[in-house]
Amino acid sequence: MTEQTRPLDVVILAAGQGTRMKSSLPKVLHPVAGRPMVAWAVKTARDLGARNVVVVTGHGAEQVEAALGEADVIFARQAQQLGTGHAFIQGLDALSDHQADVLVLYGDTPLLRADTLTALLSDHRARGGAFTVLTGEVPDATGYGRIIRDAQGNVERIVEQKDATPQERDVREFNSGVYLMDARARELSARITNDNASGEYYLTDLLGLYRAEGAEVHAFKLTDPSEVMGANDRTGLAEAEGIIRARLTHEHMRAGVTIHLPETVYIEDTVQLGRDVTLEPGVILRGQTRVAEGATIGAYSVITDSTLHEGVTVKPHSVLEGAEVGAGSDVGPFARLRPGTVLAGGVHIGNFVETKNARLAQGVKAGHLAYLGDVEIGEETNVGAGTIVANFDGVNKHRSTVGAGVFIGSNSTLIAPRVVGDAAFIAAGSAVHEDVPEGAMAVARGKQRTLEGWSKRYWGGLRGKVQEKLPWLAGWLDRQD
Repeated sequence: MTEQTRPLDVVILAAGQGTRMKSSLPKVLHPVAGRPMVAWAVKTARDLGARNVVVVTGHGAEQVEAALGEADVIFARQAQQLGTGHAFIQGLDALSDHQADVLVLYGDTPLLRADTLTALLSDHRARGGAFTVLTGEVPDATGYGRIIRDAQGNVERIVEQKDATPQERDVREFNSGVYLMDARARELSARITNDNASGEYYLTDLLGLYRAEGAEVHAFKLTDPSEVMGANDRTGLAEAEGIIRARLTHEHMRAGVTIHLPETVYIEDTVQLGRDVTLEPGVILRGQTRVAEGATIGAYSVITDSTLHEGVTVKPHSVLEGAEVGAGSDVGPFARLRPGTVLAGGVHIGNFVETKNARLAQGVKAGHLAYLGDVEIGEETNVGAGTIVANFDGVNKHRSTVGAGVFIGSNSTLIAPRVVGDAAFIAAGSAVHEDVPEGAMAVARGKQRTLEGWSKRYWGGLRGKVQEKLPWLAGWLDRQD
């Protein structure tokens, strides 16, 4: 087995409590751009081609394991929080084969790029290293362990902040906590002791143990130290999300997406956007959303787990969840498409229209103020303003079917379950409680009565108040005398 073909196992340490988050949610489950932080580490490990990914859990172990239940990882539990060295040993014990290189990552550092770790791995193997530490350099490394080098510039040891001398604290090169080591990791980690100020087992001691074996120990310095920035509190979480959000928007723009005011747009990394898509300010795209070429999404729209086909226009302030919108359709402004909505091509959904579990065929138009729930509507049907499909009887939901070419007048109610045939008419204001045959017209409303002189009699009895508050109407009354 050569250096280049040796497998890679990744151990992700995710057992910490994260008290600074001040949250009942385990620290590593706080989301960044739609993924729990620990899931970013798992994704990075998979992008590296890791053979095995072990996640070491502790505080909130059940929640963490449930969140990663479908991620194809191995779980190891650290029952007692005895330090990073102890957690690492728990992770190694979960592996059945110890002939691979081992990379240590953390569940609270979501910014670390797979490209950076690929470069680390290549450098480690090209130099024949046994242990490589990922380092960075900043003007003030307070809070980090320091990299101490000998007179020849070789990495000698890592010293933690609390154990460092004043001279060592002036060192600007810091330890990221990310280590890559050969298969001796299991044997040597068993020699870590807790002889330090904290009484914990430090993973950093492995470097000295490798050196004591005469092994090659190297450092690989980060180009961008922010990649290993941990999110330890809500402020750090917001900073991490801002960095990832900027990365994602710039990736999409380089791929041919127009984003107006990208700093205001939120796109999760699971979202896919085609070329010539346009996103206006304040757009939020979540989950498994797919937007095809040439679509436009208006300002402050929120789209989750939805598919938009070519040339779709979503106008401002619309909300889509679990919906599919056909090519050339337009939605909004202020529309809401709920789960189960499927629009064919050329459909128009106007302002303040809500759909749920609805299938609308080619060319259907619902321009204003309608609720279309649990309904299938045929092509070229026109749904008038104020139309409601009354699908709920207080216990169960019922489904209705409206044919093609139907004209539904304004302020109509279809009391489900209903079937309206092709080319039927429904008169405005109707409450339709029977099926409507093909080509028929349904009129379901009370007969109008007109009472002549009603206004004069009614308002005349209130003349004093009318004169005080309604001057035009008072003048009208005077003209009737």
